[in-house]
Parts: sequence; structure tokens; C-alpha cells
Amino acid sequence: MSALEAHAEARLQQRTEELCAAAIRALAGDTSLHFRGRRLHQGARTLPLFAPHLHPKLGEEPFQAFRGAADGLALRLRLSDDALHRSLCPAEPVDRLLFDLLEQFRVESQVPDGLPGVKENLRQRFAQWLHDAHHGGFSDTARGLLLFTVIQICRTRVTGEPALEETEDMMETTRGALVPVIGHSLAGLRRTRSDQAAYAEHALALARVVGDMIRGSDDGQDQAVSLRDGQDTERAAFALVMDVDAQVEEGIAAAVGGSSRVLEESVDGYRIFTTAYDSEVTAGGLARKEQLVEFREQLDRRIAAQGLNLPRLARELKALLAEPATDGWDAGQEEGRIDGRRLAQLITSPTERRLFRTERTEPVADCIVSFLIDCSGSMRQHIESVAMLVDVFARALEMAGVSCEVLGFTTHAWNGGRAMRDWQRAGRPSHPGRLNERCHIVFKAADTPWRRARADIGVLLKGDLFREGIDGEAVDWACSRLALRDERHQRLVVVSDGCPMDGATNLANDDTYLDHHLQQVVARHDAAGRVRIHGLGVGLDLSPFYRHAQAVDLSVATGNSVFREVLELLAGRHHR
Repeated sequence: MSALEAHAEARLQQRTEELCAAAIRALAGDTSLHFRGRRLHQGARTLPLFAPHLHPKLGEEPFQAFRGAADGLALRLRLSDDALHRSLCPAEPVDRLLFDLLEQFRVESQVPDGLPGVKENLRQRFAQWLHDAHHGGFSDTARGLLLFTVIQICRTRVTGEPALEETEDMMETTRGALVPVIGHSLAGLRRTRSDQAAYAEHALALARVVGDMIRGSDDGQDQAVSLRDGQDTERAAFALVMDVDAQVEEGIAAAVGGSSRVLEESVDGYRIFTTAYDSEVTAGGLARKEQLVEFREQLDRRIAAQGLNLPRLARELKALLAEPATDGWDAGQEEGRIDGRRLAQLITSPTERRLFRTERTEPVADCIVSFLIDCSGSMRQHIESVAMLVDVFARALEMAGVSCEVLGFTTHAWNGGRAMRDWQRAGRPSHPGRLNERCHIVFKAADTPWRRARADIGVLLKGDLFREGIDGEAVDWACSRLALRDERHQRLVVVSDGCPMDGATNLANDDTYLDHHLQQVVARHDAAGRVRIHGLGVGLDLSPFYRHAQAVDLSVATGNSVFREVLELLAGRHHR
């Protein structure tokens, strides 16, 4: 996409969101509602995604689809008690999704008679969503057809609107088997749709029955994954219902953290199958001397091409991170505290007024900033920009009198390596925890001057470093290094372009095992308050993992604006 096309798309997105937000505010009666990055916010709070049919795709659907979605969102905010809904929401992902859909159907059935346009917008939006899901292959599997039929039956019963005509014949057999099972709950939905609490009782019963049917069904398509005992049914069965990974924050994709059932149910918490192959290495030992020179020259050329004002950056960092501290006294002042050494001047020079002294204060940076770089495979395409960014900050921080270290994390192997083979030889015990050879790299230690570490920082450009990423353990490691330091203020900046990823670990546990562990680690250190952790997302919003997060776009030329964004992150201007 050209820059002109990208600008036009951004303008269309902005215009669409402005119009939809105005419609939502008017119908919901809440002036604090607004869109930011394709997500609806109420003041500073990001609102849930709600039902899947309320999220049309820009450029693929007409504006009327967005107007229908806006009306649905407004009714949900106006007519639904979110606290009550969340308190009753079931834990199982399948049941939770159905329960949320049923609540949306309830509020859409409450459109006042004086707003026929709103009712028509909602009807057309839902019909189009059904049509797209059907032709997208959602109803091609037994599970998909079951859910597809349940959704239509429920909305028809609650709102009184007919089902999608082109799917009537396809659903007939499934509907005939379903109605005797869920008929009582269906009748209760229609009867209690004006009372959210009473309606929720029937919605919960229906969601649980259908959820049990889906979890117990077997259409022959889920047998390929033999190692995932706790496979996330929501992702497997409903990928076409709601693409939860498509969240966007200010035009940049947002990471999606997950809750791991394996980790939650584990008595021992996070597990590591073996540490026999783990290592902590110095970057200089990973490359030949000739490569060190080559990488450093390449990095220096990139930095020189930016035309950066390094002294100015150092001054801004010192102003941001330093605090005033007493550094002796200034004598001979006309005000302040009386200087006893000058009292004799009252006799020898009665007109002398400079008999006082004042405390001298200087900005002192009692602070350390540690950069922790994700060296997983997907970061390879960004690493020259990341290396330039980190190298410049390391130099500027040193000029500002702030300690700095540069760390990295990766694995020694793809797909588990020796750790995976040991697990296989042990008989593949269930839920073994982390299955790979963890590698932590020190590019620059806190006590090492930048001039001595500059060659090691260049090793970031070595392509074969980049494999897989185990973020939670790396954050723990970086924080443990900071715990050995005496600086009063400690900052950790995690530079990453994605969620934790290790194929072997995810395969043997579940897809969100490492995600959940990272969330636990960050939450524990945030609660301790010793280290302030920041997430610097490379083309990705890391706020699901880090309270203080900022996304940067390194796909274009890196300039002073990127350094400004990092300064704002360190200043705490970007947080959830």
C-alpha cells in the first residue's frame, strides 16, 4: 500500500469512527463515548468487544453496516447492566460467547417503536453478518452448523425477526434436534427479555447445554492436534465467529493475551521441564572478531544517516530521570542561612550584606535503565532499527549519568531442541511446562562503559540469533539483575514485536501457556514496585501484557519521532 493510499484509508477510518461515535453518543445518552484505534472507549476505559456482528470490516462493507453496528453498541450500553452481565458470565469460553450473544439479542429486541430506522439497521447488519459467516465456511462443519443454527433460532425467538432464508433448508435437521432440548430456555428468553436478571437465568441454561453439546461433539476435524489436552475450543470452533486477534489500537495491531487452563490448574504453577541446556552468554562470544567489526560498522552507518542530536537527547534524559540532590554549599549569598565564618565581617565591614550561604543542588540520576530485546525470529526484520535505537539510548544515558544495560533473550533451537527430545524419551508426560533451550544474552552490562560494549551491541545484527521467545522468564531474569543494583529508580524496557512464542511449549501445554506466565511475571513485579516495566512494541501494542506500553512503527525510516515516543514511555505518559 502506498503512502497516499494509507493516508486515504486512515482518513476514511477517522471519518467513519467520528460518525459512528456521534450516533452511539446520541442513542446511548453518554457524551464520554468515543473511538480510538477502532475500539470504543468510555472516557479512558476501553470497552469490551461485545458481540461479533458489531465489528464490520472497513473497506469491505458499506457504511450502513457500521451504522447498524453503532446502533447495536449504543443499545448494549444503554440497556444492559455490564456489572451484572460480567458477574453472571460463565467461565467456559464457549458458554461465555453464547451468553454474550444472547444478551446482545435481548437489547436489540428493545428498540423503541419510534425508531424504525434503528431496527432496520440492526436487522440488516445481523443478516449480512450471517451471510458472510455462512459463505466464509463457518457452517461447513458439524460444530459450526450447530452454533450457526442456535444463533439464528435464539435471535428469531427473542426479536421476532425471521431467520436467514437461504439457510433455512440447511438448518432444518439440526433445528429439529435442538428445539426439544433447548425449547424451555427459548420460551423463557422471549418471556423475560425486559428483565436482564431473569433473562440471564434462561440464557445461562441454554449456553451451558449448547456448550456441553459442542464440547462433546466430534466432527473428525480436531483429531490432528493430539498433544493439546486442553485445546481452546473457542478458537477451534469459533474462529469465523469472532476474530479476537484483530484488535487494533491507533492503527497498530494489539497483542492478545490469554488465560492458560493448564497453568491455572497446575499445583506447581509455571513449570520448566529441564534447565540442563539453558545458558546465559556474553554477546561478544557469539561472533568472530571479523563479524564484530562488520556488524559495528554497519550499525554506525545506520546511526550516522539519522542525523541525531545526541547531546540534546542526553539532556532530555537527564531532565527526565534525574532528581535534585544536595551537593555542598554556596557561600557569599545575600540571603539564606547565616554563615558563621563571616560574622566577623559585621564589625569590619558593617555594610557587607553577603553573610549568608545556601545549599547547592545538582540534578543526580540515581537510576538504571535496562533494555530487554526479544530476539525471536519475527524480530529479525526490525533488528537493525532496534539495534540503532538501543545503541543511541545506551550512549545518551551514559552521557546523562544514568546506568544502562542491554540484554536479549532467545532459544538455542527451534521446536524444543534437546529439551523436546528428552521429553519424548521420558514418555511425553502431560503438561511438562517450558520445552526448549533458553538462551539469555548480555550485550552490555550495567557497569560496562558504552565504548567497551559497542562491539557487543553490534552482535544484535547477527541473523542466526533469532529463534523463539520465552518472555516471562526473560523479564524475571532482567528484574533479578536489577535487584542486585543500588540505584533507587529502576526501569526495564522490553522491546518486542509479539506475544511469547515457543512451538514445543505451546504444543505440549496449550496456546496461551507462555502468555499467561508473562502476565503473571509482570503483575508480580508491578505489585512489588521495585522495577517499573515498560513494553515497547515494534508494530504491536503490548498493553495486554504491560501496564506502561507504547507501540512504535519501525517499518518507515527511524527518526527523532521514535526517540520522542520512547522518552514519553519512560515519562509514564503511556499506560493502561
